Amino acid sequence: MTKYINSFPSKNIQVKGTNYLYFGGTAYLGLQTDLEFQNIYIDNLRKYGTNYGASRKSNIRISIFDQTESYLAKLVGSEACVTLSSGYLAGQFISQFLNRKEFRFFYSPNTHSALYLCNNQENKPKSYITFAALNIALRDHLEKNKDSTPVVFLDSIDFSGANFPDFNGLKALPLNGVILVVDDSHGIGILGKNGGGVFSSLKKLHPKELIVCCSLGKGFGVQGGAIFADTKRINEFIETDFFGGSSPAAPANLATIYFGEELLNKKRSLLEQNIEFFRTQINLITKFKSMIGHPAFTFADENLTQHLEEHQILVTSFRYPNEKASLMSRIVLSAAHTKEEINTLCGVINSFYSNTKKKAK
Repeated sequence: MTKYINSFPSKNIQVKGTNYLYFGGTAYLGLQTDLEFQNIYIDNLRKYGTNYGASRKSNIRISIFDQTESYLAKLVGSEACVTLSSGYLAGQFISQFLNRKEFRFFYSPNTHSALYLCNNQENKPKSYITFAALNIALRDHLEKNKDSTPVVFLDSIDFSGANFPDFNGLKALPLNGVILVVDDSHGIGILGKNGGGVFSSLKKLHPKELIVCCSLGKGFGVQGGAIFADTKRINEFIETDFFGGSSPAAPANLATIYFGEELLNKKRSLLEQNIEFFRTQINLITKFKSMIGHPAFTFADENLTQHLEEHQILVTSFRYPNEKASLMSRIVLSAAHTKEEINTLCGVINSFYSNTKKKAK
C-alpha cells in the first residue's frame, strides 16, 4: 500500500501520525540527511550555484567537472570517466551511441530498463531468461556474423545474487569477443576498494571492451550519472551532439563527491559494520537473497512485510519497474541506522519466523 510522506525518507519516517523505522530506499550511506554531508553540499552550492545549464563544450568551463571525473576514474580503476545529469541518461547515452549496424545488442537476465533504448519500447527486446541461453546466442552470433560485434548489457547488482560478487554466469560467456556494458548504480560508492564498484573486478574477466555506467545518487548521495571506459571511448562520447547538447550534472553535486571523500569513507565503514551486525543477529539469513558486502536483503513473503509494518517497521515493497512486474520486497540497511535500530528489526524478523514455525507444527 502506497504511503505518502512530507520529507526525505530517512531511517525514521512518520505516516499519518505513526512513527516507523524505515529500512528501504537506496540511500545506502545515509548521506542525504547527514548534517556534515549537507554542510559540504551547501558550501559547494554557494560556490557553484544551484544549476549549470550551459554545454560542457562552451568556451567557459568549470574545472570541477574534470577534477571529479579524474577522481572517479582513479577510484573505479578506469582510464577515463565522463559525468552526466543522471544515471538513466548515462545508460541511454551508451545505448543510443552503440545503436549502429556494426553492433548487436544482447540483454542478460534482469537487465535494468535504463539500458534499453527508450525509443524502442514498443518492440523492446526481452532479456534472456538464463545465462546459458545468452551464451548459446552469443556464440552463434560470433560464428555467423563476423562484421557485427555483440554488446552484452548487464546489471552488476540484480538483487538475486546471480551477478555480483562472483559473476559466474558472465564468466561462461565468450567475453573476449564482446563489448560488456554494465550498470553499477547499486554498487559504486559502497562496494569494491574505497567504493570503486565492480569495474576493476570485471576488467579481470578480459572482455573485448568494458563500459560501466551508474547513478551517483545511491552511493554518493547526489543527483548525477557517470560512464567509465577507456580514454578513446570516453572521448568519442564527449564529441557527440548528445553530450554537447545536454545539460551536465550540477557542479555543486560533483564537488560534494570530490571534497567529501573523507566523510564517504567513514560512512562506508559504518555501513559495513551494520551489514555484519545484521547478519549475526538474524536467525534465518537463508530466508533472504543477499550479496556479501551489500546492504540489501530481498524476500518474497508478503506476510513478513505486513508483520514488520504491524511492528512499526517499513521496508521497500512495490512492483518494479511497472505494475505488471512481480512484487519486490527488500530490507535495506544504511550507514545511518544504529545498532539498536538494527537489533529491533532483527528481533521482529526472528519472531515472525519463530511464530511461523510454531504454526506449521
